[in-house]
Amino acid sequence: MLRLSATLLVACGSVAALVGAALIFAGPAFPVGHHRHPAAQTAQTGQTGQTAQTGQTAARSAGRDSDRVDQGGDPDGAAVEAIDPGLFYPGACVAFDPTTPASGDKNETVFLDAGHGGIDPGAVGSTESGAPVDESAVNLAVELDTAAILRAEGYRVVVSRTQDTTVTRLTPADLSDGLLSVQGVVDDIGARDVCANLAGADVLVGIYMDAGAPGNAGSVAGYDADRPFSAANLRLATLLQDDVLGALNAQGYAIPDGGVMPDTVLGSALDGAALAYGHLILLGPAQAGYFTTPSLMPGALIEPLFLTDPFEGSIAASAHGQQVIAGAVAQAINQYFGWSAPYRPDI
Repeated sequence: MLRLSATLLVACGSVAALVGAALIFAGPAFPVGHHRHPAAQTAQTGQTGQTAQTGQTAARSAGRDSDRVDQGGDPDGAAVEAIDPGLFYPGACVAFDPTTPASGDKNETVFLDAGHGGIDPGAVGSTESGAPVDESAVNLAVELDTAAILRAEGYRVVVSRTQDTTVTRLTPADLSDGLLSVQGVVDDIGARDVCANLAGADVLVGIYMDAGAPGNAGSVAGYDADRPFSAANLRLATLLQDDVLGALNAQGYAIPDGGVMPDTVLGSALDGAALAYGHLILLGPAQAGYFTTPSLMPGALIEPLFLTDPFEGSIAASAHGQQVIAGAVAQAINQYFGWSAPYRPDI
C-alpha cells in the first residue's frame, strides 16, 4: 500500500502505475523514522537471505495447500463453503468451519482479507539480499496462517481469497491495459466487503503491507471513526497494533510504532472521487454514487511492515515472519471477543 500524497497519485494519471495502492483512500504521506537497535540486526541473521515468495508458491511453502479449496476439499476434513460462486472469482470468498470439535466452537465468524491479488500485486519491495517481495503473496500467506490458527481455536473463518487472484469477477470496465482500472480497484476492494456481509461475519480484519520512500518503516493499524461501531473499530485496531508490533519486537526486530490511525489520514487517493470520499473502502461508510456496499461489522486493518525497507521486507518474505504476524493477529481477535486464552505462537 503506497503512502504517497493524493496530489501525486492523481497527477500521475495512470492507474497501471498505481495498482500498488491496495485500498482507495485519502490523506497525507506518513513517514516513519526507522531507528533499529543493533541487536535487531543480529536477530534477523539467517532469515534476510530468504527468497521472496509469490502467489501459490508462498502458500504452499508454509504447508498451506490452497489448491484444495477449488477442489472442494480441506486437509482437516472440515466443511468448506464457496460463498456465492457466481459473484466471486473461483477460490475467492470461501468460508471454513472450525477444525475443533463442536464443543469448542466459539460461534463467531471472522473475515480475513488478504489485500491485493491476481493482476494487482500490491506494493513491491525487496529483501536485504535483493530478492523481490510482492505484497499480495505476503498478505495471502499471513491470511492463510491466521485462518488455520483461528479455525483450530473454534472460529468459523471466511477469507477473501485462497490463491493469487482478484476477489471480484472482473469486467472490461475493471481493466486498463491489462491492469486494474480505477473502477477495478473500487470493485475488487468492495467485493471484500460484500463477501464479509454475505458470510455474516462478526468482525473484519484487513491484512496489508506498506511501501514508501527510503526511510519509511514501521507498523501501523487503521480504523474508521465515522461508522456506528467506531468504538469497536478502534478497540480492534488497537489490539492488532499492540499485539502484532509486540510479537515482532519480541523477536528482536525493533520495528517502529506508527500507531493507530483513522482511515481518513491513511494512504492516498487514485482519483478525485476517491479523494472526495476520504475513507478506506474496506472500512468506510457508503457514499451515494460512489460506494454502496460497505461492511456491516466492526473492522480494522494492520500494516505490520514496509516492504520497501529491505530489513522489514526480509521479515515479510520469511515464513517465520509471516507466522509471527499471523499468531499476533489471531491473538488480537481472541482478545477482541474476550477469550482468556489467546494463541501465542511457539516459534
